[in-house]
Amino acid sequence: MSQYLPPAIRRGLFGFSIPVYVLLYAPLAIIGIFSFAPSLGHSGPNIAGYSQLFGDPQVMAALRRSLTLAIGSASLGTLLGTLMGFGLSRFRPAKGGGVWVGTIPSLIIYLPIIMPSLVFGLSEMIFFNFVNQHTGMLSAGLLTMGIAHVTFQSPYVALVVYARLSGLDKHLFEASHDLYANGFKSFIYLTVPVVRPALIGGFLLAITLSIDDFTISFFTAGPGSVTLPIYIYGAIARKGASPEIDAIGSLMIGTVIGVALLYHFVTRRRERQLVAVA
Repeated sequence: MSQYLPPAIRRGLFGFSIPVYVLLYAPLAIIGIFSFAPSLGHSGPNIAGYSQLFGDPQVMAALRRSLTLAIGSASLGTLLGTLMGFGLSRFRPAKGGGVWVGTIPSLIIYLPIIMPSLVFGLSEMIFFNFVNQHTGMLSAGLLTMGIAHVTFQSPYVALVVYARLSGLDKHLFEASHDLYANGFKSFIYLTVPVVRPALIGGFLLAITLSIDDFTISFFTAGPGSVTLPIYIYGAIARKGASPEIDAIGSLMIGTVIGVALLYHFVTRRRERQLVAVA
């Protein structure tokens, strides 16, 4: 598309994009540079921040909790989100159908996404406290954090799966039934292979949302369930930014970039294999 634009407009768009990219990626680069800042007794850049990071038991404990919470909630959120997306696609009303038939499920899906995290986290905290006061269950901890994370992860996965299934011909399900496949077999052998890329993408998105979340985790966490974002917030509030905190941010940024590049190369390789077979 860009080759059809006049050269002046292309140069203008290129000049406009430079400050945008600088604004987006300069903070990430600064964190990486500051993670190698000189420490006491050392001159010049060094890896003292990373040494302190891996030698701090509180950081390692917070990291383990974050990974446990992210993987556990993402697994359940992907399962529930897949079922929700399949339901929205399979039973979406036809043109001219009832308004409420399509509105209510969509409202249930979109509400956790559009609701501010502060309101969502506060409502979750009030609900868990109410249940705990009357039943003694759901005391603040990793369990309440996991439930809260699943509730906001599932809609994102549902939308990813729904977008994948929305282009699927409904007659394929009728064809599978004509071949003596019941609903369960149609879901396992037809739906799951089609939405497999969406499942992988939704699972990775759910993990990212869980590790990135602070507000909802802060409201639903307990005394012994400090995750990495909560630890970073507490460390900055106590002693400000430090090479150790910058090292945590650098490792998180590097991990995200590495996973994105790996997914990109795997996808490109699969596409080349499909083209070669065709």
